[in-house]
Amino acid sequence: MDKIGTSETIDHHRRRFFRAAAMTVAAAQLGIIDAANAQPGKPKLPPIKPSANRSFGPLKHIEAGVLNIGYAEAGPSDGPAVILLHGWPYDIHSFVDVAPALASAGYRVIVPYLRGYGETRFLSNETFRNGQPAALAVDFIALMDALKIEKATIGGFDWGARTGNIVAALWPERCKALVSVSGYLIGSQAAGKTPLPPKAELQWWYQYYFATEHGRAGYDKYRHDFAKLIWQLASPKWSFDDSTFDRSAAALDNPDHVAIAIHNYRWRLDLAKGEPKYDDLERRLAEFPAIGVPTITLEGDANGAPHPEPAAYAKKFTGKYEHRTVKGGIGHNLPQEAPQAFAEAIVDVAKA
Repeated sequence: MDKIGTSETIDHHRRRFFRAAAMTVAAAQLGIIDAANAQPGKPKLPPIKPSANRSFGPLKHIEAGVLNIGYAEAGPSDGPAVILLHGWPYDIHSFVDVAPALASAGYRVIVPYLRGYGETRFLSNETFRNGQPAALAVDFIALMDALKIEKATIGGFDWGARTGNIVAALWPERCKALVSVSGYLIGSQAAGKTPLPPKAELQWWYQYYFATEHGRAGYDKYRHDFAKLIWQLASPKWSFDDSTFDRSAAALDNPDHVAIAIHNYRWRLDLAKGEPKYDDLERRLAEFPAIGVPTITLEGDANGAPHPEPAAYAKKFTGKYEHRTVKGGIGHNLPQEAPQAFAEAIVDVAKA
């Protein structure tokens, strides 16, 4: 290479460096995350094709708190930790395409079954089958302790997003950053008892069905049919096939699944009591604490499940923050329907 070419190349790199540095400063001043320019040197993700992967391979198990948790793990054991949390009525396969992509970028990825799903089991038959939000968050902290993970980036949707919100709000020292589908989902029993307009109440039909013993028996008998209906309603433009659904529906055959799901929704309406040991946590959550860790919230443009509008919760995130709407007919199960967008959000927020 001649001198002129070398000089031009060096000058180009200098300009690019200072431009990136300036963008980083601007993003910090605005309190947002700029995924395009404020992330010099971030790991590059390969193109991710939805449904390219069929399984995680053999799962691992670990005793954590009151549970023996079944989980998938991918990536280097010494990589930055990312923990991905599924929702109801889904399972760890919501992240079957996201996890290997993040692993290829150098992250240690943990994808656990929540209590009442898949291979996760209670250690004692005497333990109350509690589905209240604080209990799931304590499960998460117990898992981190068992795996000796001091701090992790959390990503989730539905119940998983709510759990991630709670951990980020109450244990920010354990949460490096957060990706939350549908934004701020911390709630309380008092809020759950507040009447909504009829159209909004209609979206929660299954919650009222679960409030009855008839509903409990119906969900137990028809849990797979019920879950498929929820998938269809929540993601009306997602053309999932039977094998994709059946793979995840198997997780609902967990012996504690019905008890956990029913208690979760009854607790929200104050129709079922929680455990006193979580009372202090629930009192703190009832104050709707702000979340100060770097956060990206995501929403699919075709989410058919109940969800708040982004403008309603933006101010609850007081650290670096960005909202992204994922287009293309993306529904509620965003990590599985749009794995590229979800994985990119994890990489971007983890480098914030």
